[in-house]
Amino acid sequence: MQFGSRPVYNPNAVRRLVHPVSRFARSLGRHLPRGWGDLLRQFALFLVAYQGYQLVRGIAEGRQTAALSNGIYVIHLERSLGAFFEPGFQQAFISHRWVIDAANWTYFNSHFVITISFLAWLYLFRNENFNFVRNMFMVAMAVALMGYALFPTAPPRMFPGAGFTDTIATYTNMNQDSSFASVLVNPYAAVPSMHIAFSLMVTVPAMNLARSVWARALWSGYPLLVLFVIVVTANHFWFDAAAGAAVACLAAVTAHQLARLRPDAWSWREAPEQAIV
Repeated sequence: MQFGSRPVYNPNAVRRLVHPVSRFARSLGRHLPRGWGDLLRQFALFLVAYQGYQLVRGIAEGRQTAALSNGIYVIHLERSLGAFFEPGFQQAFISHRWVIDAANWTYFNSHFVITISFLAWLYLFRNENFNFVRNMFMVAMAVALMGYALFPTAPPRMFPGAGFTDTIATYTNMNQDSSFASVLVNPYAAVPSMHIAFSLMVTVPAMNLARSVWARALWSGYPLLVLFVIVVTANHFWFDAAAGAAVACLAAVTAHQLARLRPDAWSWREAPEQAIV
């Protein structure tokens, strides 16, 4: 008994399906500054950096005791400097639910959305400056990964006894320490704060490319907004932010030095007459 006929391979039908996709890919590739090969290379570089993050996250998660001890050390350090202001600062805003809700949302979204959006815009429309910024990010992430491996640090939210409130766990349904959230969040990667490092590495190039005074003013406030968010949500100490700023500065200096190796490809270009509005 025959239950069905064997499917017949039809090369013409396959070509009819593949050809529009291939034609679309070629058409899109013509609009890319350096073609598909270069775009895939950039994705590969950031993918390697992400895999390094995952590796270090696994190492840090096995050092919970060290991370908590280092977090306590940061608290003692700030107290010894007379600059342990974060609990009082957070409590000043904790009763203003809309501020906390906005800060929680910004903490999870701005870090990725604004950073990725700016890098995409830079690659597509100011590609001559992309490699310099990319090099900054690669250097910064490499330094940060060494910091996370050598000095895993628990964030303030893990120290309720010191007066901190985990605003994301308290006012949202999300647990940052869950297995799902930890794919994007390293619970013991407080030092350095890459929220601050990324915000600076986006803001400074954007301000250099901006023509409008208002655009430069808005960009200049972005790192301050990020600083407010990471402190008021108890995800970072100010010490973490200072370390993140130092990483961004080191990355910028290193990118300038790397540009000497390939000045035509890796140097920063001065802003053209028509840049960011």
